[in-house]
Amino acid sequence: MKITIGSDHGAVTLKDEVKMVLREFDDMEIKDVGTYSTDAVDYPDIAKKVCADVVSGNADRGILLCGTGIGMTMAANKIKGIRCALCHDVYSARMSREHNNANVLALGGRVIGFGPAGEIVRAFINGEFAGGRHERRVKKIMALESEK
Repeated sequence: MKITIGSDHGAVTLKDEVKMVLREFDDMEIKDVGTYSTDAVDYPDIAKKVCADVVSGNADRGILLCGTGIGMTMAANKIKGIRCALCHDVYSARMSREHNNANVLALGGRVIGFGPAGEIVRAFINGEFAGGRHERRVKKIMALESEK
């Protein structure tokens, strides 16, 4: 699996911890698009980079981190083809994959600790889309991108 990950300055430490969790998976390819320090950056720029990889197929999934995860989620969900889920617990992460076919996970570096973040990432990576009745709903979500 290919994952593109990125954070702003508010979550660079958690991003490094999440990358350690991703390395637990044997078949994982990780691309880190920054930022790499606590110097201030604009989170929409990072979201755009991660989501571009997901939409183009260069990444299977993406992970975005900022102080709360809210800004990254908002930015990511403006990009056509992205279904970004902000998760603070394992159940939400699992359901974001099984029911919503989320292709990007957002986490808040200032609101969640490493232990819970690691479990959330594992649930997101291991989660598979259930399809069935959920397929119809995901198609309706994606159709909203075309509405005015």
